[in-house]
Amino acid sequence: MTKARETVRKFSLFALTWPIFIEITLQMLMGNADTLMLSHYSDDAVAAVGVANQLLGIVIVLYGFVAMGSGIVVSQFLGAKEPKKASEVAVVAIAVNLIFGVFLSAVLFLFGDTFMRWMGLPPELNDFAMQFTHIVGGFSFIGAVMMTIGSIIRSHGFTRDAMYVTIGMNILNVVGNYFMLFGPFDLPVLGVTGVSISTTVARTVGLVAIAILLYKRVNGDLPFRSLFNFPRYALASILRIGIPAAGENLSYNASQVLITFFISSLGTAALTTKVYTQNIMMFVFLFAIAVGQATQIMVGHYVGAGQKEDAYRACLRSLKLSIVVAIVMAAIFSLFRHQLMGLFTTDSSIIELGSKLILMTLIIEPGRTFNLVIIASLRAAGDAKFPVYMGILSMWGISAGLSYLLGIHYGMGLLGMWIAFAADEWFRGLFMLWRWRTRKWEQMSFVPSSSEKSHEKIEAAVTQA
Repeated sequence: MTKARETVRKFSLFALTWPIFIEITLQMLMGNADTLMLSHYSDDAVAAVGVANQLLGIVIVLYGFVAMGSGIVVSQFLGAKEPKKASEVAVVAIAVNLIFGVFLSAVLFLFGDTFMRWMGLPPELNDFAMQFTHIVGGFSFIGAVMMTIGSIIRSHGFTRDAMYVTIGMNILNVVGNYFMLFGPFDLPVLGVTGVSISTTVARTVGLVAIAILLYKRVNGDLPFRSLFNFPRYALASILRIGIPAAGENLSYNASQVLITFFISSLGTAALTTKVYTQNIMMFVFLFAIAVGQATQIMVGHYVGAGQKEDAYRACLRSLKLSIVVAIVMAAIFSLFRHQLMGLFTTDSSIIELGSKLILMTLIIEPGRTFNLVIIASLRAAGDAKFPVYMGILSMWGISAGLSYLLGIHYGMGLLGMWIAFAADEWFRGLFMLWRWRTRKWEQMSFVPSSSEKSHEKIEAAVTQA
């Protein structure tokens, strides 16, 4: 077995996946903790924060293109035995996302009210939404840097580090929410403002912790001095992966904003049902997200090391496992759908409609799994553009288009929109599987593998002789 093969094989799917799964679960819980605790304060506050989070979701996608791109590039350089270049990519990514994050945070703080009007937010919800957007959005650059560092750490195989940090953040957030919303010891009840402060403080502490972990994991090898002689190849490599990935995610979030606008026209009850239902549905596809991210790390290392067949098989194994788990999880959540909706509200109409939507996870989630696992693998291999083209076609032509046609034009409401979501996921998912099987991604790596570099050295020596 070659040294390159040993480097890649030290990562198993299980060892990479379970910390990512716990981390993502806790991240979801962090958002759900806000929603659940706010639901005891005001349903209007829940709806407002849900819409504000749609806007913040777009910003997070913009931050994610640097974070995701850097993680994939670092993985390929590590697989190709280029640790110096991997470190240079890391510092460039951190610096770029910090600057970008400060800029977008300022935009959210200054123009958040305008964005809320564009999204069709009902006037009675505006105050709640702006309280959340000004604080959480105004400090969103913290999340930008944290996402980047987390991606870099995971690419080195230290997936448990990010998990530990997320555990600490969740504990801080829940405790902070309790003090801000329920006012123990005669403390003032600050509502949405308090939840926003609690979330921001927890993320700040998490950033400090994960930055320290990164420094220790790379033994202090973070060449920030290289920024003075800016390594352009590093930024170019990040953008080659990151921009298309951001385009696909941004297209999804933008289409969801449009669909949220459609839902807003149905009234506050429909908007609240959508927020509660999607918060529950997130837990169904958590495993597929975790497997997708773990597979992305493995495929990146395999491709960097020139082990294309291992990369091909790793993706398909992960896909089969994720589909089985998605079906089982969807079935379990469907059985307890009324009880799950009852955790958020006592409104019988919201519970009944939300329960019907949860039943549809049995159709939606297997299709979504194709996208979560295969798209991550395509990006890791360097094939980042195809998912964008298919995503734009399907998200707008099927998801948004059918949502309006079924939900608004034919009066099916949220049920019609959920049918549109299922059609979108399956259409894209099957095309992603076809793309992976064509193996066109094998020619798209931008990092020379160890074997390729050795071959180049031999050819150079022969030429000189």
